[in-house]
Amino acid sequence: MPGSAVRLPVRLTPRGGSDRVEGVVDGVLRARVAAPPAEGAANEALVRLLARELGVPRSAVSLVSGATARQKVIAVEGCHREAILARWPGLRV
Repeated sequence: MPGSAVRLPVRLTPRGGSDRVEGVVDGVLRARVAAPPAEGAANEALVRLLARELGVPRSAVSLVSGATARQKVIAVEGCHREAILARWPGLRV
């Protein structure tokens, strides 16, 4: 269904050593990626990380806003809000 994407706030730390989700702080998902913030590499790594964590195809995850900022909004298609909240309690979705 178009428009049925779940949006979630993410705070990304590029050059963070490894690709991992650190948890939820103040309703925002915290994530680290090893990629640098140049030429969209960190954003692409974040999209791949979240797709893997949620078990959805890479094409189901997209960056909505914050391409050049640490604070981002990510949209996830094909994953229910309840499933995301079960994985990361306290997340603002």
